[in-house]
Amino acid sequence: MNQPVLPATSPDAGPAPTWTVGDFVVHRVDEMTLPPQTGGWLLPDATPTVVSRTPWLRPDFAAADGTLRLATHTFAVEANGLRVLVDTGIGNGKPRANPAWHDLETAYLQRLTAAGFAPESVDLVVLTHLHTDHVGWNTRSRNGAWVPTFPHARYLTSRAEWDHWAAADMDDNRRQMFHDSVHPVSEAGLLDLIDVPEAGAEVVPGLRLLPTPGHTPGQVAVELRSAGRSAVITGDCVHHPVQLAHPGIGSCVDTDPDRAARTRRALLAALAGTETLLLGTHFPPPTAGLVVPEGDGYRLEPVPGAEGP
Repeated sequence: MNQPVLPATSPDAGPAPTWTVGDFVVHRVDEMTLPPQTGGWLLPDATPTVVSRTPWLRPDFAAADGTLRLATHTFAVEANGLRVLVDTGIGNGKPRANPAWHDLETAYLQRLTAAGFAPESVDLVVLTHLHTDHVGWNTRSRNGAWVPTFPHARYLTSRAEWDHWAAADMDDNRRQMFHDSVHPVSEAGLLDLIDVPEAGAEVVPGLRLLPTPGHTPGQVAVELRSAGRSAVITGDCVHHPVQLAHPGIGSCVDTDPDRAARTRRALLAALAGTETLLLGTHFPPPTAGLVVPEGDGYRLEPVPGAEGP
């Protein structure tokens, strides 16, 4: 996402909420609460009138006036002895055209460390797609250079995603993002490109990348399975719970809006009525829930996280 909006706010420091998925533990690590203008820009068809017809969105996911609430955070997963990070947010100290994201100074790394994921301990970083607010903490500044934040981790993204951007005619802002947040990881030899077939690709036991194209050509969601339980981390296949009630509502930055809508409908249909936990990459607290059929769409039945360490 790249939008001209007012500065975002950093959440108060506090314990990271957690969800247990079989033997896995999922931590939400907060970075930013996005400005209230974000929702109207990002999801222009989610008007206050539409939101008013979806009362279950209030008060957690929308304000009384219909303004959507959005956040940016990452998910840190303890899985079979590995420490896995799904997406890396916006990052600190980076030049960005969007004033909400420019030259940030947040306590994200402190929160990540407090959750038990010190940067040097992270084994795997999964990048659902290569947008600015999903790759920023790939790197941090050291002695005037951008270096990998997680020096012992392998960074994964789909080959289709990499190939798309490698061939794209990028503007200056996106080139800057690749310069400071993507290329240093590749140049350090830490980036792995994964072929993701229609059935998905298991990258470690119990963690599978699911193809969710449309927002970007190579975007993936992340499925977790352990001890008979399951969860799906959305990436930007679903930006906000309003899209459960109205799956046709798309993002203004979808590269292929029709495909994005088809992908979203297919994912929600597969999850509806099951016990699979949906974890929204931009969903504000309570962030997670079960997909329940309702009318012509769905609603999110919230499953708040437990208080983490």
